[in-house]
Amino acid sequence: MSDPLAEVIALLQPRTVFSKCISGAGRWGVRYSEFGQPSFCAVLHGSCRLAVDGEEPLALAAGDFVLLPATPGFTLSGFEPVTPVRIDPKAASTPRGEVRHGARQGPPDVRLLGGWFVFDSPDAGLLLSLLPTLLHVRGLERFSTLVQLVDGEACGQRPGRDLVLSRLVDILLIEALRSTAGDAAPPGLLRGLADARVARALRHVHDDPAHAWTVTQLATKAALSRSAFHERFTRAVGLPPMEYLLAWRMALAKNLLRSQALGIAEVAERVGYGSASTFSTAFSRHVGQPPGRYAAAGPGLH
Repeated sequence: MSDPLAEVIALLQPRTVFSKCISGAGRWGVRYSEFGQPSFCAVLHGSCRLAVDGEEPLALAAGDFVLLPATPGFTLSGFEPVTPVRIDPKAASTPRGEVRHGARQGPPDVRLLGGWFVFDSPDAGLLLSLLPTLLHVRGLERFSTLVQLVDGEACGQRPGRDLVLSRLVDILLIEALRSTAGDAAPPGLLRGLADARVARALRHVHDDPAHAWTVTQLATKAALSRSAFHERFTRAVGLPPMEYLLAWRMALAKNLLRSQALGIAEVAERVGYGSASTFSTAFSRHVGQPPGRYAAAGPGLH
């Protein structure tokens, strides 16, 4: 049966655009304005404080990994009170070498690897809405090993460094997402997969998105009454079952229209519509333009 988390990650098509080593010593702090792109931070050595807008501040330690799928404003600092230096990540130039904050001399109190992704998916906004605002992973030996590997590549200049680093960061992304799933996660795909009954329905939807699913059928798969399933699915995922099914079908349709030489009728069939006209009407209502025009625009122009 399909793995919904793997499918969402594959459809996001993540690639690392930029990563850098950051260090801080003494009294230091930086305030980043809202960025909008997904970003990450791996703590290589030492500790620091992270305060993300709308979230409780975190004390980060070596081995920790943080993922911000949409990167709101945040402050990164040492533990002493300080007026942070303001940085606009959209306007800041790309530095060469390690970025040092605070005291310039002596060993740093913390070293981090920070960076951001670009998701090539034309439906990244929808898919990111299924993920939490902040993912913080700590205390997993498997994860600490990955961070150590990232550290070794980030600090070296061996051939293939950027390629290896991008692959490691992809793995960190996947591990962060599946390590954060649980009842404590905010509504979204991760929380839905943590609920065994809801997860059954999600897997059936992803396994056969073209099937003419109804709430009653999915409730049966989840071994719940129709009303109990609808309420439980909506509370866990943040969308009612049929809205999630529609959103997933449209995400798949966008990807098919953008990346494969398929006719509209074939795309319609693959995502569960009996005719090209019915699909075109649904797609136009959901996306704001007909599928033919969307496909003709080409990749990255939507």
